[in-house]
Amino acid sequence: MKDKDAAFVEFVRAKHRHVRRTAFLLCGDWHLAEDLAQATLLKLYRSWSRAQRADSVDAYWRKVLVRTVIDHRRPMKRGEKPVAELPDLPDVEVEPGHGVDVQRALATLPPGQRAAVVLRYWEDQSVTQTAKLLKCSEGTVKSQCARGLAALRRELEGVPAKGGVA
Repeated sequence: MKDKDAAFVEFVRAKHRHVRRTAFLLCGDWHLAEDLAQATLLKLYRSWSRAQRADSVDAYWRKVLVRTVIDHRRPMKRGEKPVAELPDLPDVEVEPGHGVDVQRALATLPPGQRAAVVLRYWEDQSVTQTAKLLKCSEGTVKSQCARGLAALRRELEGVPAKGGVA
């Protein structure tokens, strides 16, 4: 195995679950998150030598993931057609240790607010880093986070804590 491939395989072993969880928080669907994570890792592999030269490989994959999510939300391309009936889907997979209520509340946020909140508070990115990833101003990140957190608080209000009472 080439050094490039070995380094990438090591990266994937260490980060795949994290990339997938972040994708889930951005899109709210485990099946789509897996697709987005795979697409992100494929794009990352194609530019692996560039990613390794970057200041931070973690920042690089986050940027690739955010762009992949944005690309996915763009209007359908030719040849894609909606179907009349959706196939049966299994229940949403919930990973241990994650708050089910918080995940459901995240799903209610508009995409911009969700992306800002996930990047700032789940990925622990600074306002500046988040603004770069989302290609917007720092003020926009701050307002999206403030609105998103307020919406999450409202959504979670009255939800009893584990073992507690509302």
